[in-house]
Amino acid sequence: MTIIFWDLPSTVGPWSPNTWKVSRYCLNLKKIPYKTEWVEMPDVAAHCQKLGISPTTNKSDWNIIHALPAIHDLSTGIYLSDSVRIAEYLETQYPDGPQIFPRNTIGLQIDFEDCLNAKLASLWEFVVPPIWHILNPTSQVYYRTTREKAWGKTLEDITPSGDDRAGQWKKVEAGFSGMAVWYSKKSGGGPFMMGSQVSWVDFVVGGHLMWFNKAWRDDDPKWKAIMLWNSGMWTTLL
Repeated sequence: MTIIFWDLPSTVGPWSPNTWKVSRYCLNLKKIPYKTEWVEMPDVAAHCQKLGISPTTNKSDWNIIHALPAIHDLSTGIYLSDSVRIAEYLETQYPDGPQIFPRNTIGLQIDFEDCLNAKLASLWEFVVPPIWHILNPTSQVYYRTTREKAWGKTLEDITPSGDDRAGQWKKVEAGFSGMAVWYSKKSGGGPFMMGSQVSWVDFVVGGHLMWFNKAWRDDDPKWKAIMLWNSGMWTTLL
């Protein structure tokens, strides 16, 4: 039982929140052996098309129809993309051991991801530009072209400045405080949304935190601030 897992490379290792959710969390939770193979961003579409992997999204503004993560399960022959579809497949195909979606909570947990993205919408302006610096040259060109097309401005102009920057960062802090309220509603002990039982929700949050960390690194004031917010609760989800 081995899974081939395709991920996006960088100079600092895995960085995508979507691939973190599947590989570093779901596969490790299930203790499923896997081998990582790296695909540069401009090569993803051709790679997936060659293997017959279905498109992940069709957002014309981003000009992306294929995206990672993607897997090939050597035990079943299945090729699959999209982090949620992969998680559902792993849960069904490998039911033994810890569950990714405990107690039939899959619908609620997937909806949570949309809520999280809404809560943290102000943060993307601080994360998207610096990711460019950690990519390999081949992916840098692709990343700049697609992100500048989506935002309608250069990478250098995406991050706000002056009073606007301070206002946007306050919105970021408010977003994390909102998520902290969600976590405070759980019953029982433990740092996760379902108490002591880790699940997809925590992988989504953890994947985003790893994305932020790769963009800024440990010594960045923004990263240090987030790690101190809400009594330091976010450190437990890394």
